Amino acid sequence: MTPTTGTSRDRILTAAAALLDEGGQAAITTRGVAERAGVQAPTIYRLFGDKEGLLDAIAEHVMAAFAAEKAAAVTADAPADPIEDLRRGWDMTIGFGVSNPALFALLADPTRGRDSPAAQEGIRLLAQRVHRVALAGRLRVGEGEAVEIIHAAGTGAISTIIARSEGNRDLRLADAMFAATLDQILTRADEPAGVTSDPDRSHAIALRARVENVTALSPGERALFAEWLDRIIGAEASQRTC
Repeated sequence: MTPTTGTSRDRILTAAAALLDEGGQAAITTRGVAERAGVQAPTIYRLFGDKEGLLDAIAEHVMAAFAAEKAAAVTADAPADPIEDLRRGWDMTIGFGVSNPALFALLADPTRGRDSPAAQEGIRLLAQRVHRVALAGRLRVGEGEAVEIIHAAGTGAISTIIARSEGNRDLRLADAMFAATLDQILTRADEPAGVTSDPDRSHAIALRARVENVTALSPGERALFAEWLDRIIGAEASQRTC
């Protein structure tokens, strides 16, 4: 069915995303996209330059829509438990990737996502969730490290799942990966405060998450205090890996 509403750019992106979902990147041809979108082929070249430009635009278009959906989930009816909230974000990402394997393969290309505002927004939303965990005093790695671990684990889990034939995909792998990820980044919930294997670091991480809201300090003092905490967190991490 040929789209008849929206701008030429919107129709082309919608048509190209549908073709990508149906047949992968090989299905993205100028002729096929033009016919599906109801435009002339020169319009595609004028708006996107070439196939790679069109693929970049598809990735940005789809990622922006998904990031908006995740943002709504963060601000509306967010679970009180930050770990539960982190799990909800994980499940959304896994569900999106497994349901859209061709799109995920495109989005997972680091050369496309590196400079993508939408991809960066997705990381920012993950960082928000991780920050809530840090505020609760549950992180035993720095916030930035936790974000990287979760992102890498989620990308790897989806890639492994969708590499299997559709009838053999098992989402229990994603559940196991999430549990292993939490084991790496969280203090144990049943440990009393200060009795973790790395108490100085976990306390520094929790305090670092609150530095920007410490009104008793001047902006310069807050910056210096944050630097000290970052050094404590980094030093403890180096000792842990030696």
